Amino acid sequence: GGARGGLKGGSKVLIEAHRHGGVYIARGKEDALCTKNLTPGISVYGEKRISVEVPPPPGADAGAPPTKVEYRVWNPFRSKLAAAILGGVDHIHIKPGSRVLYLGAASGTTVSHVSDLIGPDGVVYAVEFSHRSGRDLVEMAKRRTNVVPIIEDARHPLRYRMLVGAVDVIFADVAQPDQARIFALNAHHFLKTGGGFIISIKANCVDSTVEPAIVFAKEVKKLQEEKFKPQEQITLEPYERDHAVVVGQYRVQKKRKRDDE
Repeated sequence: GGARGGLKGGSKVLIEAHRHGGVYIARGKEDALCTKNLTPGISVYGEKRISVEVPPPPGADAGAPPTKVEYRVWNPFRSKLAAAILGGVDHIHIKPGSRVLYLGAASGTTVSHVSDLIGPDGVVYAVEFSHRSGRDLVEMAKRRTNVVPIIEDARHPLRYRMLVGAVDVIFADVAQPDQARIFALNAHHFLKTGGGFIISIKANCVDSTVEPAIVFAKEVKKLQEEKFKPQEQITLEPYERDHAVVVGQYRVQKKRKRDDE
């Protein structure tokens, strides 16, 4: 069952849980992906908020008023992770309570939704090199206690090793030619064995002289050489051009096979 609420103009909206834990779909005139707002009443980047009345739980006093829950619309044109979810990715590995290392946090648009998704028991270590974007990130983190902003170069994970513990998932959107190396370096330091990974690859940032499909294949091969096990790859059309997201696991324990040869 879902809870009803209003988007603009008082139209009725039904909130349903998405198959990825911590992600929701607002069903209305137009369906929208959303997350439950960790800081009700506050938008991070001007996104729409949907307030929903939830009936009191069974056993509550007869006159108990319904409680209000607020959701934030997650725009796939502004977030690679939202685009991947709407593109039908099977696993995002990020769930309520997860510890996430996020490389390329920018001003924190997607980070804020990851913060909603993981909830108060999770933590997202958000690494961003640009001081300008970093200012917005730091400001957002003041209100969201599960966000740890790190204004540092992801090429040098040793500089922030005192701030980051072992993580369940690593997400990267760094758009650098050597992004596979940066990703691997951070995973070696912080990602637990069997942990999940998501990397967004922008083809022309890696090599603008060849077809995007070739770039993606080469990047996947680099990841495999670094003990990543890519399990799915999707492109982000129609939200982003020439982007792919690769999802998988790290240092997966191999099941032993008997050699027949």
